[in-house]
Amino acid sequence: MEQLDLAWGPVRKTFTVAELNARIRGLLGGEFDDIWVAGEISGSKTPASGHCYFTLKDQDAQLRCVCFRQSLRYLKFKPQDGMAVLARGHIDVYEARGEYQLLVEAIEPQGHGALQFAFEQLKKKLAAEGLFDPARKRPIPRLPQRIGIVTSPSGAVVRDITEILSRRFPGLHLRIYPALVQGDGSVETVSRAIEYFSNSGWAEVVIVARGGGSLEDLWTFNEEAVARAIAGSNVPVISAVGHETDFTIADFVADLRAATPSAAAELVICPRDQLLDQLAVYDHKLLQTVRYRLAMAARALHERGVERASAVLHRNVGRWQQRVDEMDYRLRGRVLAAASARRRSLDELTARLSRLDLRLRFAQTRRRLETARVAATQLIRLRLTRAHGSLYPLIAHLTQLSPLKILDRGYAIVTNQAGSIVKQPADAPVDSGVSIRLAQGQIAARVLKRD
Repeated sequence: MEQLDLAWGPVRKTFTVAELNARIRGLLGGEFDDIWVAGEISGSKTPASGHCYFTLKDQDAQLRCVCFRQSLRYLKFKPQDGMAVLARGHIDVYEARGEYQLLVEAIEPQGHGALQFAFEQLKKKLAAEGLFDPARKRPIPRLPQRIGIVTSPSGAVVRDITEILSRRFPGLHLRIYPALVQGDGSVETVSRAIEYFSNSGWAEVVIVARGGGSLEDLWTFNEEAVARAIAGSNVPVISAVGHETDFTIADFVADLRAATPSAAAELVICPRDQLLDQLAVYDHKLLQTVRYRLAMAARALHERGVERASAVLHRNVGRWQQRVDEMDYRLRGRVLAAASARRRSLDELTARLSRLDLRLRFAQTRRRLETARVAATQLIRLRLTRAHGSLYPLIAHLTQLSPLKILDRGYAIVTNQAGSIVKQPADAPVDSGVSIRLAQGQIAARVLKRD
């Protein structure tokens, strides 16, 4: 008889620790897949792996959190102790310790905009490093001849800057580095542009410019990479981003901040006419001062009655006056030479533009074609005259040899029905038709007999 085993108690369900943690992980992950958790950051630390570990806590509880490196790099700001935040992520179980944790994918500060918070955080960091220190800012060159411009080539900013610079001081050399000033890739292109002017050694000063917009639109110039590119530039940088009320990190790091791009063009160089007027005023004041001192010295010597010494002094004074006049002539000559050089440069550019004018090219082409046509016409007429001179004797000779001349003397040409000339009786059978060509016209005839 077969024996049966009877179980009188409940069936045990046994898990290993790893199996149980895996089951819990699946349950929690499915239930809390995409959640937001409010709390205060505590114990934040970032080891060499690049991951960030911290704890979210409130008055009654705490939750372990981890933000992996690939997610941390996209956060607008870095987690810091004491910050009240909203963290988005999903619940996961770290099976090695049997602890559940929040895998953080995004963080927003509570009661404060994320971009504004990131702005203040980076501003505080760079200020602590001394990047805003006025002592490290370099002076802008008084009269730069080569100006680099970093901006979008398609906006109104580049047109405004170039027009103002051309009007204030014609003849400047401008080099524009086309850069994205908003969106993906803008941080890299702006940084590359600043580094280009810094390393090339061409520009004497660089203007980084962009039109106005929202905080999001201007965010490229609040990025740390752009700020460090400006701070590390070997060339003085003018920041001209947004409107007068807009401030960016680039404004604080740059050597000079302009309220608008147009203001940057006015700050970078003074008007040429103003400079020439100042030089004329200084020249006049210098001459007045020297002449006054010489006059006062001459008067003092004359009053002392030192005639011989006065004569010697007069000679020395004359030499000094001659030197003053020479310096005056040199100064005037240099000013005129500089103005003349600028004028020649402008005339050369104007001439180059004129040479590129299509109307002048068309006119030159028409003149060349007209000259070629006249020459060809003359050549054809000359060749026709020579040909006529050679042709007339040939015509006369052919005329003398022409059978028609023989017909004028009473002869005739007889052709048979086949059109062949009848040279013998066999060529025109009896009763066949023939054609007789006379000097004036033709006669049709029929052969009646032949001998």
